[in-house]
Amino acid sequence: MSNLPTAIILDMDGTFFLGDALLPGALELLDWLNEQRIQFTFLTNNTSRGKQDYMRMLTGLGVRKENARIYTAGDATVSYLKSNYPGRRVLLVGTQSLRSNFLEEGINLVNEEPDVLVLGYDTELTYQKLVDFCFYLRQGLPYIATHPDLNCPSPIGPMPDIGSFMALIQTSTGRTPEVVLGKPNAGIVQELARNWGVQVSDLLMVGDRLYTDIALGQTAGVQTALVLSGETHLSNLHNSQFKPDFVFENLADLLQFFSS
Repeated sequence: MSNLPTAIILDMDGTFFLGDALLPGALELLDWLNEQRIQFTFLTNNTSRGKQDYMRMLTGLGVRKENARIYTAGDATVSYLKSNYPGRRVLLVGTQSLRSNFLEEGINLVNEEPDVLVLGYDTELTYQKLVDFCFYLRQGLPYIATHPDLNCPSPIGPMPDIGSFMALIQTSTGRTPEVVLGKPNAGIVQELARNWGVQVSDLLMVGDRLYTDIALGQTAGVQTALVLSGETHLSNLHNSQFKPDFVFENLADLLQFFSS
């Protein structure tokens, strides 16, 4: 391929790994990107883990520490809270890992009398958490979601993600989030492009979800490559409004295409 992207953004769940196993071509792609001096970072919507836990997970799978560069929807949410609700009291529905991430970043987490509500992908969700969250939602407090994913890919099939929680909460309270961060929010890609000193149009987003990863082609103007190793099947493309620039079975096929 003659026109290589200046930098690559890699999704994680269903793209780089599935469950606790790397997907074909994962580590080989990172080595090739380093050889070609193409910048890259991981970008995930999954907020069931904090940033440090994701870095430990990647290195545990064989990714070298210097390659475990990651930006999450949780990071985007922290940035949004600092800009729009500095020092305010935040009620977070999220895992202990995500809570630790927020606390390390100086977010003022509370269990009572919050100023703003944040919904994350909470794989430790309890009924009491839902009751408390809905109670404060009915008081009209600002409502933020870390990302929009309906399901999370896994070795046993799709598992309910934050989008499913939003539907439950809407049924109970009639409310939907005023702000949904993560992909396909264009701000994430624009921030990465600024950090790299490149144009958004020079980036390539690689992922397995049409309505988040590939939707960035429309929302942010970034090039997109769909891999069929996670949530999306080839048949889903026909009825989707989001069309990728490239389609590959997995990262191994993407690497073969790039290096040919």
